[in-house]
Amino acid sequence: MGPAERWRRRARRRSRRARKRAAAHAGGRVNWVLYLVTLALAVAAYRKRKIGLVVWIALLSGVFFFTGKTAFLVLGCISAALLLGQPLFVLMGTLGMVLLATVSGYSSLDQQVLVVRRLLELAGKEVLLAIPFFVVAGELMTQGSLARRLIEFMKAAFGFIPGGLAVSAVAGCVFFAAISGSSPVTVVAIGSIMVPALVKAKYPENFSIGLLTTAGSLGILIPPSIPMIVYSIMVSSATPVDPTDLFIAGVMPGLFIGALLAGYSVAQGVRFKIPREPFSGARLWEATRQGFWSLLLPIIILGGIYSGIFTATEASAVSVVYALAVEWFIHGEMDRKKLLAVAEGSMTVMGSILVIIALAIVLNYFLVDQQVPDLMVEWLKTLNLTPNSFLIIVNVLLLIVGCFMDIMSAILIIAPMLAPMAAAMGINPIHMGIIFIVNLEIGYLTPPVGLNLFVSSSLFKKGLGFVIRAVLPTLLIMLGSLVVITWWPGLSLGLVEALKAKPPPPVVAPVTPSPEDVRPPEPGKVKSLEEMMREAKEKGGSGATGEAPKVKSLEEMMREAKQKNAGADEAPAPTEPARVKSLEEMMREAKEKAAQEDVEDAR
Repeated sequence: MGPAERWRRRARRRSRRARKRAAAHAGGRVNWVLYLVTLALAVAAYRKRKIGLVVWIALLSGVFFFTGKTAFLVLGCISAALLLGQPLFVLMGTLGMVLLATVSGYSSLDQQVLVVRRLLELAGKEVLLAIPFFVVAGELMTQGSLARRLIEFMKAAFGFIPGGLAVSAVAGCVFFAAISGSSPVTVVAIGSIMVPALVKAKYPENFSIGLLTTAGSLGILIPPSIPMIVYSIMVSSATPVDPTDLFIAGVMPGLFIGALLAGYSVAQGVRFKIPREPFSGARLWEATRQGFWSLLLPIIILGGIYSGIFTATEASAVSVVYALAVEWFIHGEMDRKKLLAVAEGSMTVMGSILVIIALAIVLNYFLVDQQVPDLMVEWLKTLNLTPNSFLIIVNVLLLIVGCFMDIMSAILIIAPMLAPMAAAMGINPIHMGIIFIVNLEIGYLTPPVGLNLFVSSSLFKKGLGFVIRAVLPTLLIMLGSLVVITWWPGLSLGLVEALKAKPPPPVVAPVTPSPEDVRPPEPGKVKSLEEMMREAKEKGGSGATGEAPKVKSLEEMMREAKQKNAGADEAPAPTEPARVKSLEEMMREAKEKAAQEDVEDAR
């Protein structure tokens, strides 16, 4: 070892010791910072009379002091700040950078560049482009007439059955969800048309608002779905999931929930004795003609995705081009003023989503750097949970999280931790994604931060308490469907497996030997190799010629092969029957033959 190599090794050792001292010193600093932040949040919660939040902060702080795990204190700070109304993107970005600089030691510019590279990797993900495209497509259909024409078709198709108008509202939400990918957009687009129509048809107002608020939540389960795209991005480092697989897996659960809501609508139509509309073939034909382009869009989008013609990102671009072309050139419902409204609404939604995702990646980078998901998986293994008990805990946890976090916050913070834990329990990642989405879909309907509750309250000019009471019956239906979806994996995985299944190999019919060919051995006797070969000779010699076949030697087989390749016309000279040679004799003859050929080639 030269002097230069020894000097480099000493320098590396000094650098490692310096980093350890800096990390230990930084750990002490960050603990004091977290103590002060936690205390400030507890004081703020107490001043706002949020005693439950104070208890929550104290509980997580106690767990931190007993376990020494900084993650519990970080979780307490994040959840407390969210519940106190702090902007999510500011909170996650600031907290992520502070923790990376103090706990992980990313204090230099070169180290912080690694985080920027992670953001650049995220920007390079093709699936991220699907989010703005689907948002624009939803805004185009809301500002145009695609949603209204779709509703008219549903009313003509289902209006004649008991509760038909309510059933058509549910069907309209299902179809529109297959276009927009957003629950609030579905509530606004379908609810603004159908709730006044339901009230005019003598349906109770609370039933109408509750039904549309709940059915609108199908916008994130029926593909294409923006939360599914975000979920696939956030869990990609632990359990990679293709968003197309999530789209396919969400079809049957979405239709299942839609069928339950439609059945509930029929029962309420009978209960309230709502008069049915007479069926009219002419009206159905006219509604089909007027709504043809609306009905064709989900078929193009979903059919293209499931058949593999285009990816989820390409499907989002197709939906924008299709909606714009139909509204501008065919329906004539789009003008420059509406196009500006589409741009304004789309940029507002896209800006909030993309900024939150980018800053959540910073916090996620810290959690991965500190091996928080791996530590949680190891802790889970010590509990000796079964997959069913784990799913019960996950459902309860996500239902609670859905009450206090919007779906994007939950996906960005909770999903990267739960996904590896579910994989360690042997749960299919696609099935876990659907369970996650359905739980947080219910979160759209639960106070205090249920987004659909606030959208409906503002849209229908009703108090928040009225909307909460209105969704209680349909909320029970959603909880029942969650139980079925969780413990019946085939409901979400069946279509995925069916579309990915390979054709079975051709079945070859087995050849059944004739009774003459089957000679059972004598009872109690195991035949030797010589006896079996002798019987084979005798059996082969019972042909028409009566000549006993012989077992050819290796030399004879090589001679016949050489003569056949050379195109010899003469048959080989008959030889006397050869005995069965041993393995040593055949190997010896083969070596002699090869040596002789080498000599001939050398000449």
